[in-house]
Amino acid sequence: MAQLSDDCFAFGGDMMAVDRALDLLSGRLHPVTETHRIGLADALGHVLAEDVVAPFNVPPHDNSAVDGYAVFFDDLTPDAATRLPVTARVAAGHALDRPGRRGEAVRIFTGAPMPEGFDTVLMQEDCRAEEGTVAIPPGIRRGANRRRAGEDMTQGSTVLTAGRRLRAEDIGLLASLGRREVMVRTTLRVAVFSTGDEVREPGVPLEPGCIYDANRFALIASLRQLGCGVTDLGILPDRLDAVRGALEAAAGTHDVLITSGGMSTGEEDHVKAAVESLGGLHFWRLAIKPGRPVALGTAKSAVFIGLPGNPVAVMVTFLRIARPILLRLMGAADEAPALFPLRAGFTYKKKAGRREYVRATLARAADGVLTAVKHPRDGAGILSSMVESDGLVELPEEITRVEPGMIVDFLPFSEVR
Repeated sequence: MAQLSDDCFAFGGDMMAVDRALDLLSGRLHPVTETHRIGLADALGHVLAEDVVAPFNVPPHDNSAVDGYAVFFDDLTPDAATRLPVTARVAAGHALDRPGRRGEAVRIFTGAPMPEGFDTVLMQEDCRAEEGTVAIPPGIRRGANRRRAGEDMTQGSTVLTAGRRLRAEDIGLLASLGRREVMVRTTLRVAVFSTGDEVREPGVPLEPGCIYDANRFALIASLRQLGCGVTDLGILPDRLDAVRGALEAAAGTHDVLITSGGMSTGEEDHVKAAVESLGGLHFWRLAIKPGRPVALGTAKSAVFIGLPGNPVAVMVTFLRIARPILLRLMGAADEAPALFPLRAGFTYKKKAGRREYVRATLARAADGVLTAVKHPRDGAGILSSMVESDGLVELPEEITRVEPGMIVDFLPFSEVR
């Protein structure tokens, strides 16, 4: 099971900076410890639980990078064409059964092993073949178009390290080493639920005063993109016994429980009381917009994460707060998303001491430079603004004003999916 130390909540008071909160958590989150072997076809998105060492050189032998002719460089005339007899043919997967001989050329194809002794390959389109010979123009460099053994991976080198979330290119690399299976961390088990008498499942009639449950579906999709195993607990009724019973049951079979909204102290907000009765609940007041209230706690042996209720706030806090927490619990190495410096194409004012995330699209300015353009609507409940944006401009605590032309940090949504 993933765990969260109780003392990680031994901070409070004034609103806390995002980086400070994540730093405090990083040393107190204990990842899942279980591991298992999994086939490569199913390993995408899983967290690697072992260092992978290359058991042999890749490629295992020198080979040709092009279709052409293999020769000894020293047989070539530096300032005039050289004509050599073509004495053999070598295709990929078929090695020449003898070493190369001086004064000859061998027809060779892309990926074919270089015969012993040959050191240079001429592209076929640069040569002229006729009557069993080939005319080679001057000017080629020694070793051209020759791929050396081990130029991709060297035998004994560590090519993947534990804690890496496996991507398509990693799967291909493992296959190139002859691996059919890989050791990974057990999938983090996350239960997601919503509460609220006004919340309805999509597809049912919508009564006056009610809304469809967008947050839960956005969270489930985000968690699955992250590689978590997700259980949908649905919409829990606004009754303490129902909420507590569902959480207690889920805590026994899940590592994390996550929800959005419903964390206030009103008479109909029962999540806070239910979580506290099963473990402990503490509130972060983060200096972040949109967002701010984020609840963390424990319910039995499960970690509880409570996010804000507004759709944009829940997505932003998931990406910048919940995602790092979940990755740590998954046993993933630090995967802080890359921020890209871009020119701002908008004016914006903000408060000092608070980190803000501005929804933005990318556009080419008149001079061709890529520019971040603020979405015209920035309310925390306007979910369409996330759909219509390419990412978030991250404005640190010390900045109070953005002017057109200023360099800002941009977080593409593609970096956190």
